[in-house]
Amino acid sequence: MTTEFDDIRPYNDAEVAEVLRTVVADPELHQALGAWLSPGLNRHAPWLLHALIKVALKWHFRGVRTVEDFQPRLRVVLKRIMDKSIGQLTVSGLDKLDPDQAYLFVSNHRDIVMDPALVNWTLYHAGFQTVRIAIGDNLLSKPFVSDLMRLNKSFIVKRSSKGMREKLKAAVQLSRYIHYCINADKANVWIAQREGRAKNGYDKTNSAVIGMFSLSKPKEQLYADYIRELNIVPVTLSYESDPLDLHKARELYAQVHKGGYKKRAHEDMLSIARGMTGWKGRVHLTYGEVLAGDYGRDADVAKAIDEQVHAHCQVFGTNQWAYDALSSGDIELPTLDTETEKLKQKVKQSREEMRPFLLRQYANAVRMKAGEAPLEEE
Repeated sequence: MTTEFDDIRPYNDAEVAEVLRTVVADPELHQALGAWLSPGLNRHAPWLLHALIKVALKWHFRGVRTVEDFQPRLRVVLKRIMDKSIGQLTVSGLDKLDPDQAYLFVSNHRDIVMDPALVNWTLYHAGFQTVRIAIGDNLLSKPFVSDLMRLNKSFIVKRSSKGMREKLKAAVQLSRYIHYCINADKANVWIAQREGRAKNGYDKTNSAVIGMFSLSKPKEQLYADYIRELNIVPVTLSYESDPLDLHKARELYAQVHKGGYKKRAHEDMLSIARGMTGWKGRVHLTYGEVLAGDYGRDADVAKAIDEQVHAHCQVFGTNQWAYDALSSGDIELPTLDTETEKLKQKVKQSREEMRPFLLRQYANAVRMKAGEAPLEEE
């Protein structure tokens, strides 16, 4: 691989062993895992817990020398997380794609880690190669996080670049890298349709993301031809229950009524942990069709992605109940299944001013499926 992308690309096989040695010995990783696994022991006897964690990490990653060695170790962890947090995982649309072809998967964005993890899981079990994952450098506040993500085939989106010149340089590099992955390396890529999760539950592609794709287009090449070269496939992830719904509701409320929301230190890391381990109920992934239209501009491509994402959205009982409750103003409406009853009780127990923001996250799936605009924040 060209060295042009060394500062953003995933680690290659020759780098795996040394990076893992650094990660396994990182005290900050021991502290983070200790706080998650055993908060009490982490406070009272961190020296003991951290030593045990280091030994466990060495054992877990023993014999890992390549990226292909590393990913199965993560799949073991992911399987345990999924068994405890997902009631049923279903997938459709992969039968229309070619496992020997490289695709740029553009998905809606509901969870920082689980969205690409579930895409990888479903692709792997259908005989496709796993994806290279676009991840913003704002989520890489700790060196061990960056190292683990790049070991797992993630590449860095430089969102923290300062000044227009540096931002443009970073965007062009990213554009060139994505095109290189698809057309030269024949590697699948995953990227979210927008920066940040769709906290109101309404998925919409940011045209700026599409604009980044084409920044490296040769001047003599037609825009539509370049877009078709990327083999863009829209992906729709539908969650029956969102483990971060209350947190998102508080954030949306603050943005509307308090002039903004200020994140606490390492809040993204806490959201990652809750999003991974929290209960999601049923989850469905739909892989759409490759974009093959004669597109003339970024907005046309974004619209084509949105049309597929919205059409393939799975409407669960939680979504329909929330829509009906908002429409009627009655949160005492009857429910027909366990997950919807859980949501009903969560809404009833939340503060009254927070309820609309919680309900809209679920209700907007009904609006999307019907091709209607999102419910507005008030």
